[in-house]
Amino acid sequence: MRTSWKIILLIPITLSWGCFGESFTEQEKSSTKGVEPLKKVDIVVVYDNNSYDERLTTAWGFSCLVRCGDTSILFDTGGDSSILLNNMKQLKIEPQKVDVVVLSHIHGDHVGGLAGFLEQNNKVVVYLPNSFPESFKNEVKSSGAKVEEISHSKKLLDNVYSTGELGTVIKEQSLIIVTIKGLIIITGCAHPGIVEVVRKSTELLKRTPLLVMGGFHLRWKTEQEIKEIIANFQKLGVQQVGPCHCSGDKARRLFENAYGKNFREIGVGRLITITEGELE
Repeated sequence: MRTSWKIILLIPITLSWGCFGESFTEQEKSSTKGVEPLKKVDIVVVYDNNSYDERLTTAWGFSCLVRCGDTSILFDTGGDSSILLNNMKQLKIEPQKVDVVVLSHIHGDHVGGLAGFLEQNNKVVVYLPNSFPESFKNEVKSSGAKVEEISHSKKLLDNVYSTGELGTVIKEQSLIIVTIKGLIIITGCAHPGIVEVVRKSTELLKRTPLLVMGGFHLRWKTEQEIKEIIANFQKLGVQQVGPCHCSGDKARRLFENAYGKNFREIGVGRLITITEGELE
């Protein structure tokens, strides 16, 4: 029988001084030497409130599967495990073949599908922000999964990094993938600010962004504010964009106008393949 965890939209009371965690440790820096950036990465969106593949169910939330080398990473789990698992089934993605789960932040539309997923595969490592409630961490551990808490920027795997917990009120981590043509930055909701997430990622890895995708949290921004964000993206060298989830239709339209052929429509079922650093 599928269990569900009651997820409350928590706003931690404790504030941090500044937005960002520390940079990589010397050991992590040395571990990147001699590691060649990825030549091929597949990203498939398995949960989103925007449609792309009509066979699949849309619902408020976000989740995508990242395949790099022999490793499969599930970034966020959407809000409902039955929708998540059914979409994965339609896409012929076996939960048992996922190696790692990365959770961006505590909101239910990003972690709500985890319990049902862990019933299918509890042999994963779950990377979650240190600020998550102890009760949540204990639930994950009791399922049999291994929990790794993230505070600061951290190397998760070769060419796969966490920004670390960013922000103050709603703390959130984003995922960074290193390819030979630049960084892929995947955000859950970008509560700390999408420009700050991109800036932090480029500072950490000393590379320009090939693609920024995920929730940009711009639904309530004015057109002028969004245009300023786009200008900052361009200053930071962001080559391609794929806003979805909480980005809002207005922001998606403005990004598409600004980026043209380098705008990626993102919705549930969307597959993006990076080969030799190019996007398909």
